[in-house]
Amino acid sequence: MLVRLLWSPSVSTKAARTLNLQKSLHHSPVLRRAASFVSSKACNYLWKHWRSSPVCIPAAFCNTRILNPWSSTIHTGVSIMSEQRFCVEYAKQGRAGCKKCKQKIEKGLPRIGKIVPNFFHEGDGEMKQWYHVACIFETFQRARATTKKIEDASDLEGWEDMEDEEKQTILKLIKELESKAKSPKKKVVQATLSTKGKIQSPTKKAASSATVSDDSPAAGPSSSSSASTSVSMTSPTPTPDIDHKDNAFREFRRLCALIAEEPGYNAKTKLVSDFLKKGSNGDGFKGDTFLVVKLLLPGVVKRVYNLNNKQLLKHFANIFGVNLADMLTDLELGDVSETVRKFFEESERCLPAKKSKLTIQEVDESLEILAQMTKEDDQMRELNKIAKKCTANDLKVVVRLIKHDLRINAGAKHILEGLDPNAYPAFQASRNLADVVERVVANGCAPGMKKSLSIKANLMTPVLPMLAEACKSVEMAMRKCPNGMYAEIKYDGERVQVHKQGNKFEYFSRSLKPVLPHKVAHFKDYIPKAFPHGSNMILDSEVLLVDTNTGNPLPFGTLGIHKKQQFSDAQVALFVFDCIYFNGETLMDRPISERRKFLEDNMTVIPNRVVLSEYRYITEPGDLSDMIGRVIRDGLEGLVLKDTKSIYEPGKRHWLKVKKDYLEQGAMADTADLVVLGAFYGTGNKGGLKSVFLMGVYDPDSDKWCTVTKCGNGHDDNTIAKLNKELDMVKISKDVSKVPKWLKITKNLVPDFVCADPKKAPVWEITGAEFSKSEAHTADGISIRFPRVTKIRDDKDWKSATNLKQLKHLFKTSKETSDIPDLLKGKGKSPRKPIKVKVEDDDDDDDDSNGGASSNGATPIKGMKRKAEEESPRTPKKSKPM
Repeated sequence: MLVRLLWSPSVSTKAARTLNLQKSLHHSPVLRRAASFVSSKACNYLWKHWRSSPVCIPAAFCNTRILNPWSSTIHTGVSIMSEQRFCVEYAKQGRAGCKKCKQKIEKGLPRIGKIVPNFFHEGDGEMKQWYHVACIFETFQRARATTKKIEDASDLEGWEDMEDEEKQTILKLIKELESKAKSPKKKVVQATLSTKGKIQSPTKKAASSATVSDDSPAAGPSSSSSASTSVSMTSPTPTPDIDHKDNAFREFRRLCALIAEEPGYNAKTKLVSDFLKKGSNGDGFKGDTFLVVKLLLPGVVKRVYNLNNKQLLKHFANIFGVNLADMLTDLELGDVSETVRKFFEESERCLPAKKSKLTIQEVDESLEILAQMTKEDDQMRELNKIAKKCTANDLKVVVRLIKHDLRINAGAKHILEGLDPNAYPAFQASRNLADVVERVVANGCAPGMKKSLSIKANLMTPVLPMLAEACKSVEMAMRKCPNGMYAEIKYDGERVQVHKQGNKFEYFSRSLKPVLPHKVAHFKDYIPKAFPHGSNMILDSEVLLVDTNTGNPLPFGTLGIHKKQQFSDAQVALFVFDCIYFNGETLMDRPISERRKFLEDNMTVIPNRVVLSEYRYITEPGDLSDMIGRVIRDGLEGLVLKDTKSIYEPGKRHWLKVKKDYLEQGAMADTADLVVLGAFYGTGNKGGLKSVFLMGVYDPDSDKWCTVTKCGNGHDDNTIAKLNKELDMVKISKDVSKVPKWLKITKNLVPDFVCADPKKAPVWEITGAEFSKSEAHTADGISIRFPRVTKIRDDKDWKSATNLKQLKHLFKTSKETSDIPDLLKGKGKSPRKPIKVKVEDDDDDDDDSNGGASSNGATPIKGMKRKAEEESPRTPKKSKPM
């Protein structure tokens, strides 16, 4: 907002200058209330520096809540206006943090700064807010249309001092920002839902009406929704009576409590079904179906609030007028929502409402507003508004919605099956909750009509990826794949789903989140060359960093923006292993054999850029045993096995994954006997309990104890409860200054508790997928990937446990030759061509909490169908109508 204020340079004293500016404000009735907010220090600064020239003062200089709603001005001698400026340079010391991602911008990396006024500084009156290059352009994509953005290189001060590579990157981002601003709404590929509730696949004849075409209009509510969730803020269901009891937040709370108390999943589903069918009064549901389902699934329809537990408590401590330290102490019990409820009831500054009058519409609107806020003052103001309308129990559930966990122990499957038996598989395929709910409600589907699912997908909305089940033997693999199988190596990269619609690209991770731009930015130049006939498509693939000298993929973790800089002779490559949609035709209901052939016929290999993944066709147990043995001996992670007739089933674990720690009841896994050095508080139902443990080894050379891994798997609830009583621990609350001298540990791994005496601590056998390297741990960087406790070694003490020297030996031998059991010594024919690849367990649900990476260096393995780095590009056959 532009505010014009009268300024008299003849006024000399600070008090008089302040009074003069305040009187100027009083000339307008609209601005009169703002006068008391003018700082005398700011007035003094303005008089000192700009008494002879026009002054630029942003509206935020005065109280924005008062000034922003109005646009009245006083036409006097001084013009107050604002023009956003930007600058670009290389980070000088690496101390400044990015305003968006909050990470430090490392020395030498390019950074872009917003130049903003600093009225309370006695110098030049300006300061810079720094961003990573990619981060600032992400903020532009979410900004209002009226927000000043970087539209041209001339908008950047210091542009001429940048290197050509950085210039090209920034120019591309400017161009992408411009194209996104002009891009049309998303188009939808979807099946129909019959009046009987059956989800119908589009027929070949009707494909044009059920799938995307370049000129088809956007369909359904997904056209205006986000790519990750496809859910708009407005409910797609018929307009409900907002004042009806079914829309009361109190009734939503009651439903959550009933679901949480019910242990059986079928019973949980029935509770949802009964509520959506009968309503709170038993005479039929008259509320907003979409909002109820959406709020029951806060972890699926996920807003980003930029609020962790400590930030939430900081805001509420200010709102309630209570001691933050007391709230943080209570938080150690593990439930931030319960902490907020407790202190809300004790607050004398902000009193809870006596009766809940909130509606689910009000809560959803407030959460939507909160999700748009990034500044602490704005967040606290909105939380304060919410709190004033809430009872203590209302606010408790609101906080749980913010934390994406209602603590009802019910996932999307149990909630959506309460809506309709077809709803969950439909949502798995499309991830478009609004569309699923709208079609179910519109057709009046009632529970009990379970029909088979057909295929449906939305371009530019991620499809839930197909997953793999652990395979524990060759016999199991042959039984699960009776039609023969494709055996693919597990690449050591990151799984990426590529969506192409004309010249527009979107990239989604395994968790359906957008992939960081620096990992995939250049693919838009190569994918059109690799698929010259593909205008619209969805690819399932793996992104790896490839050594251009050897053609070998580099280890997991090298895709990071800082890690990539360490590999000068490397390029990011896309390894494509599946195609689920191509030019208006869905391929998900086609067998993998047809999908692979389709890829081979329509794809041109671009060496080290876009590559077809390698595989081997196997029908005999001996061939599979032989291949598994070679994979393990060569230090690779494992294989993915796919039945040749298997279709693409989103979210289903109908592929198989083979890893050495799965085979022979884990007899081939890497293990070590480690000492419990510390513990961390758990979360969820483990809140307030020591449930994640810091494991380590003794280094006799330095007389220090070194960390190896964090382990939170392997103990049942009874064992956890017993350990919390028996372990002799000292609470240090992650305070680095309280770390004992005997413990060698990095700052980011300091636990909540350390053992009182490591020589009296218990010894546990820790088993994992493999020994790995991790800079986070101090045992010579050795860690364990996907660790779990397999045995409590009461027969061992610290002297007989694994020490650092022994751990180094275990690490070395595990990388040399594995002991392959007789099971894997098959009689398969020796493969012909070797290729050099690495693999990674990207389908695992396990959390690699150690930051460990798989073994360094690529290793040859034989038996793949083709050697990608030796293939020359070929011209694909033109795709035929499916």
